[in-house]
Amino acid sequence: MSYSTNWNYPTSIALGAGRINEVASECMSLGIKKPLIVTDPGLMALPFVAKLQENCAAEGLGVGLFSGVNPNPTGEDVDAGVTAFKEGNHDGVIALGGGSSLDAGKAIALMAGQSRPLWDFEDVGDNWTRVIESGVAPIIAVPTTAGTGSEVGRASVILDTQRHEKKIIFHPLMLPGKVILDPELTVGLPAGLTAATGMDALSHSLEAFCAPGYHPMARGIAVEAIGLVKEWLPLAVANGSNIEARTHMLVASTMGATAFQRGLGAMHAIAHSLGAVFGAHHGILNAILMPYVLKANRSVIEDDIAWLSQVIGLDGNFDAFQNWILNLRQELEIPHSLAEIDITPDCVQHIGAMSTVDPSAGTNPILFDENSYSAICLDAINGTL
Repeated sequence: MSYSTNWNYPTSIALGAGRINEVASECMSLGIKKPLIVTDPGLMALPFVAKLQENCAAEGLGVGLFSGVNPNPTGEDVDAGVTAFKEGNHDGVIALGGGSSLDAGKAIALMAGQSRPLWDFEDVGDNWTRVIESGVAPIIAVPTTAGTGSEVGRASVILDTQRHEKKIIFHPLMLPGKVILDPELTVGLPAGLTAATGMDALSHSLEAFCAPGYHPMARGIAVEAIGLVKEWLPLAVANGSNIEARTHMLVASTMGATAFQRGLGAMHAIAHSLGAVFGAHHGILNAILMPYVLKANRSVIEDDIAWLSQVIGLDGNFDAFQNWILNLRQELEIPHSLAEIDITPDCVQHIGAMSTVDPSAGTNPILFDENSYSAICLDAINGTL
């Protein structure tokens, strides 16, 4: 079954195969006449990027291309993108790619008209009020992976290479004005990346579900997204050309990022820290950490996870859900331990300290201290459950 529809939650979303062809007209609807496509070096050479440029040019748009985005986007990437934006006299951003390109594109659009440095807008206190709102360029987001859900987020995760820390840059106007969810763009994603990004989508919904705040709308979205991942992620990994599976995973990714306005937790606190220090793939980190964090939080979340387990068709208890996670990871060939991706025990004290102050730590069901975070990290390195 194929799907083609339009939604307006939490922003304007166009879902369906082939809808990347609508980007040029969406630029015009947002008043963008000279868009800058922001992507990464791996995507730059793919045919759909050239076709997108051709479509924009055919509509009279002065389209440019910036492809200098690293797998973990840095402040330097954003600075280079802003330079390209200004040199090309661009007036909008088409963020095209995985979470890295989407985050970089949104940050470039934010910084296009600012006088302060990027880190002045870190998501701390009321820093966001420093933004010159008239200087924020409009954004169209086109994800090519089903994982981060950054296309519906109001923030970007950017690596501060001087401090070796991932920082969250936030402003409400960073929410793209238009999102294009085209499953055909995800068909070429290798099975390993499909698995890693899909597990990232699951981590967003699962941590949002477990977060302690009262937000039943976000919780409901999280539950549905977890069900979609359970049904469709194995199929998308097994057959990358399954458009129905790819569609549902794009939707699950978008839903996860919509849900996590309720909060994230220790998975992301540790993953952000490890990603900053080791440069490892964010989705893989969350996938490996998932059962260890579930175990650490068990005393507080056991009843909720038992209910969730029943809702998604498992035996209604915590162990059934934990076993599903373990079996899913094995089926998708996700490593069981951090040691398998070359993360060593000598980092655990540093990672514990970093994780404690990560913004995601504040909405974990248990407010772990440095020693607790270090212990979870060590268990995940050793593969000890």
